[in-house]
Amino acid sequence: MREYVADFQNRLIDISGLVLFFLSWEVLPRTGIIDGQFIPPLSKVLVELGKLAADGSLFLHIAASLQRTIIGLVLAVGLAVPLGFLLGGVFPSLSRQLRPLFRVFGQINAFALLPIFILFFGIGEIAKVAIIFWSTVWPVLFTTIVGIRNIDPLYVKSARSFGAGKFTIFSKVILPGAAPVIFTGIRTGATHAFLMLIAAEMIGAKAGLGWLVHNSEMNAIMPRLFAAMITIAMLGMTMNYLLVMLEETFVTWKQGMENGG
Repeated sequence: MREYVADFQNRLIDISGLVLFFLSWEVLPRTGIIDGQFIPPLSKVLVELGKLAADGSLFLHIAASLQRTIIGLVLAVGLAVPLGFLLGGVFPSLSRQLRPLFRVFGQINAFALLPIFILFFGIGEIAKVAIIFWSTVWPVLFTTIVGIRNIDPLYVKSARSFGAGKFTIFSKVILPGAAPVIFTGIRTGATHAFLMLIAAEMIGAKAGLGWLVHNSEMNAIMPRLFAAMITIAMLGMTMNYLLVMLEETFVTWKQGMENGG
């Protein structure tokens, strides 16, 4: 019984900050402590969110944003993971030579490259996906290289001593050993993708949560702006949770070690 009480108390502590934040969001604009014209009460934001959901427009914007985000993320993972395995495992010297260049590229914010993306890809869907791709590819690439380098060479030597071939070593030793770090990079990349979503959808978009934020700001519809921002945050959290579930599904040995510990 004490364990359940302690667990309940810990859960209350975990959510207390969130509850206090939302309570302050409702009370402060209504009491005039902050200007409700610029930051409307939470209840008005939720009412606006309900209106968007009721007329179906919210789900159209969510679908458009998810499509762009997932395409950019999948393309980034599809390029960065194989490239990370090659640079980290097959060509480590080349990886060291390219590391400074990659670091420079990784520090360049995709928003700063907006004119270049427009110049090369126009203002269509490709430019939006390219922004998300650029924001996502670097954390996935860096973590994949680090994951490969952190594998203990003793594991590889042990596998070879038992007669394991290259494919077996890759599938049974290298890939499982690097997978947790790679998933961390993918989750980081997904977070960056949602952060850049607003910027990406300002380029000639007619739908999407970023477009909804921009349109609401231009027309001073503040409850709708905050409703869109809440939706973006919830989508980001949901995608992160799904990626954690995916990691737990595939990286079963890690879960076993944690349970055993």
